[in-house]
Amino acid sequence: MSKILIVYASMSGNTEEIAGLIAEGAKSQGIDVDVKEVMDTNVSDLLEYDGFLLGAYTWGDGELPDEFLDFYEDMETIDLSGKRAAVFGSGDTSYEHFCAAVEILEAQAKGAGADIILEGLKIELAPEAAEQDTCRNFGKEFAAALSVTA
Repeated sequence: MSKILIVYASMSGNTEEIAGLIAEGAKSQGIDVDVKEVMDTNVSDLLEYDGFLLGAYTWGDGELPDEFLDFYEDMETIDLSGKRAAVFGSGDTSYEHFCAAVEILEAQAKGAGADIILEGLKIELAPEAAEQDTCRNFGKEFAAALSVTA
């Protein structure tokens, strides 16, 4: 059985909810999923999994939240070659850089050698009913892509 790690940062609970919905979707496909807050995770934990997903809200003027900065910087010190990954985030379209944290994390994961297997998922604030299904489907799609590339 494949095993994935979902690492997230959430201030208002929106990104945490998205992480939980993605986990539901992946679990429905028979994938073993661990979900952890970024402050409770070391970047080396990524090596223990077949794949990983990173999730963060976008802060300020299109930046990563402070609690993700150490993890982000530590990704420069690790070789994630062969690891499948995807990124998700929550944001607010009233800001100029909607969900910019998604692109920031994708670029860092790619730079460390990870293979981004899905286009980043961007959710406006808290997921509404239809977006909840989108989040679950993201988890299902990640599970399916993980099985194909494993």
